[in-house]
Formats: sequence, structure tokens, C-alpha cells
Amino acid sequence: MQRVEIMGIADVRRGLSSGEFSAKELTDRAFSHIARYDSEVRSFLELTEDKAYAKAAQVDDAIAKGRFGELGVLAGVPIAFKDNLNLLGTHTTCASRMLENYVSPYTATCVQRALDAGSIPLGKVNMDEFAFGSTTESSAFGATRNPWNLECVPGGSSGGSAAAVAAGMAVVALGSDTGGSIRQPGSFTGTVAVKPSYGVVSRYGVVAFGSSLDQVGPFARSVRDAALVLNAISGRDRLDVTSQDIATDFTANLDEGVRGMKVGVVPAFMEARGLDPLVKERIEDAIRELENLGALIVEVDLPNAQAAMSAYYVLGPCEAYSNLARFDSVRYGYCDPGHRDLGSQYEASRATGFGPEARRRIMLGSYLLSAGVYDTYYYPAQQVRTLITQDYRRAYEKVDAIVAPVAPKTAFKLGELSDPTSMYLTDMFTISVNIAGTGGMSFPLPLTRNEGMPVGIQIISPQFKDENMLRVAAALETVYPVVGTAPDFVGRAGE
Repeated sequence: MQRVEIMGIADVRRGLSSGEFSAKELTDRAFSHIARYDSEVRSFLELTEDKAYAKAAQVDDAIAKGRFGELGVLAGVPIAFKDNLNLLGTHTTCASRMLENYVSPYTATCVQRALDAGSIPLGKVNMDEFAFGSTTESSAFGATRNPWNLECVPGGSSGGSAAAVAAGMAVVALGSDTGGSIRQPGSFTGTVAVKPSYGVVSRYGVVAFGSSLDQVGPFARSVRDAALVLNAISGRDRLDVTSQDIATDFTANLDEGVRGMKVGVVPAFMEARGLDPLVKERIEDAIRELENLGALIVEVDLPNAQAAMSAYYVLGPCEAYSNLARFDSVRYGYCDPGHRDLGSQYEASRATGFGPEARRRIMLGSYLLSAGVYDTYYYPAQQVRTLITQDYRRAYEKVDAIVAPVAPKTAFKLGELSDPTSMYLTDMFTISVNIAGTGGMSFPLPLTRNEGMPVGIQIISPQFKDENMLRVAAALETVYPVVGTAPDFVGRAGE
């Protein structure tokens, strides 16, 4: 049997259809790998063995009856879910003490569509508490570690999803992205990480951080695998009015190359203060390769992008404050015992149940939405959002996609960024994409020379034209084959 940690979706389907292995054997190998090595990475918060083996049995039964062709595109593919995605009967904690004992009474649409496509659910994976963070260190249940260097962070907030794929514990994983939370951990862990345009994937059943910013997307070891997952989970959902009727086959143009495409470069991004010279060097190398492949490189201007960080840290905390108001110890969440009145119970429960970063954003959102302050900050932030969206639209009149850094540097050591402001700046290149609602992804480039850590290039596409960025990424993949699994974890399954 092939080693589970280096398999892609095509490998899984080929092995199942040929009888090289069964879905149960594949599931056995995945859980064996998790049991042996997740103590190092600390990705999984909960395993779903019963659900996984039940799904594996369904796949094996269909194969035995000669119905393999009727199975979904993800049939037999081990998958992990970020712990803010509801899955019936599992804990959905958002890595917070507030929801430590919460059990999902329903399943998120994106999760259900992945299951309907035949995927095998391995479990729920770690994240920054309520998706507030860029390191996965704010989790109430301990930090996840980067499989490329266990002393480094995997990024966040979807660090558990990225680490599960990079360590070979899952073939694909789902995460969520509010300001870079898929792309930044993708860059830090050398995985293909895609945040589709806002509305491509239903948000029903996703515990909300910023409702106008959140979007679910996949982590994978190849561009094609990421596109296949998008095919499975995208489309209109009557339970989410923001979802769109997407009929795109995201794999259709992966082999077309970039000859004749116009690819934009934003000079202000490439000259940004704080951008590591080695990261810049890798991005510039990739731009030259795109030009060698036939793309026309065009400079474009996003004049209001420098205000994206300021706007985001008004809009995000305001929406977070609103969304977290429901966790009041009565309807949802941790209830602090021993209080005689509702007010003190409410205050103590939220003070204890929420971690420092969550409390910080709640307080900031409360202040920004208060009388006399709203007009000073929130309304101008929405105006800036409109300007940024218009900037992107004008840029896309000239180009088919834009390339940029994902993060200003590679993965840093655990505990290195204790200052919240420094942590916020790690999303300086990704936030404007969420504000504009366009698609963005991270594609892994060759390792940096100094530490041998992964670095990603961000590819951004017009809204609802996510196939453009996948096409560019697929072209880069012909030059830079995706490693996908951290070297220390290659070949270790089944030892």
C-alpha cells in the first residue's frame, strides 16, 4: 500500500479502484499515523473514528458492488475539518473553553458536501480561538506545531488544518479565512491553500467570526486536489443567502498554462516595509518563471490597499463582537457556577470562557460600535472597504490575476510574537482580498535558504473567477512541484 502521507486524491481513487487497498485499510493507516505522530504536531482536537469507518464501509461496499464510478470525487479521501465547522454529534469548540462541551446538533453545508462526495472524516483540528489569531497559539487547548519545524508556528487561524495535511495525517482539510487564515498557514506549511471568492462556499454551519469576511476553503498537496475539493463543496445553498450559484468546474483549465494571460504585480506590495528579502526573492523568481511560461507581467496599483489593515481591525472586531454576543452562558457556552443573579453570572462566564485575544476583540468591537464612536470609525471603515473593492475592479480591467507575497516572512518560533500588533501585521498582504471579496490562494515555492522553511506566493483572482488563480498556480506547479508533506513526516506512516 502507498504511504498515506504522500497520496493525493488521484492516488486514493486509483488505489481503491484497482483493489490495491480498501477504504478501511486507508482509514486504518490514517488513524495509525495520527496516533503515532499527532502528539508532536498537536493538530487534532477530536477524532471521529466511528464516522470515518462507517464512511469507509460505504465506499468499500460500493466498490464491491461495482459502483465505484457512482461515488463522489472525494470517495475514500481522508479529510480533516477545522473546529469551527459543525459536524453532527461532534464537539465544535472553536478551540475555546466557552464551547468546550458544545456538541453540534447539525452539520455545516460545506462539511456535508464533502461527506456526500465520499470523503472519510478523520476529525476536528485545532485553530486560534474563534479564529482570532495568526499562529494557532491562542487555542485554549494548546498550540499546534509546524511539521517543517516543531519549534515554529504553523500559522493561523487554520493552523491545525494546514498542519494535518503537511504532516501527512490527512490528504485534504477544510479551513476558514477571514483575513488570511487559510493562505498564511498554507504559506507557512508548504501546502496549497485556497480562499475562494466570498459566496462560492456556503457559510451555513460555520461559527462566524466576521460574517461579511469569512469564507471556507481547502488545504491540499496539489492544485488539482484543491480544485477537486472546491468542486465538491461550492455552490448555492438555500440556507445561506450569501452563497452563489456556482457552476464552475475548477479543474477545467488547469492544463491551459498562462501563455497570453496578464498577471498583475503591485509594486507597493513588493516594496513593503517588513518584507523579508528572501521571501521577496522567491516571489520575484516566481514572477520571472510566469513570464518565461508566456504570461504578460503588468504593474497595477491598489492605492487604498495600505488602509486595508486599519479598516479590517475596525470591521472584524465589530462583527466579532456582534457574533459572540450569543455566548451568554444561558443559550450557549460555559456557565460559571455559584452566581445568584444573571448579570454576575453573565460577566464571570464570559470572562472565564473567552481567552485573552477573544476578550480583546470583544472589547474593541464594543467600543467601536458605541454611540459617538460609530461614525468616527465604523462608517469610514466601510467607505474604505468600498474604495478597496473599486481598486481591485479597476486592476482586473487590466489583468486576469494578481500575484503578491502571502506573509512578510516565513514561519516564526512559537512565542516569538507576543505583541498582538506584530501578529496582526502578518496578514498585511492578505486582508485586502477578504475586504474586496475576491479569491486568493497560497502556492508553495522552493524553501528559503536560511532556515529551509516554506514560503508561498499569493495568487489573487477577480470575484467569481477563481479558476484564474488556479490556472496560474497549476502553471507554477510545472516549474515548482509541490512537496506537500514535511520531510520529517515522509515515509513515517506505518513505522
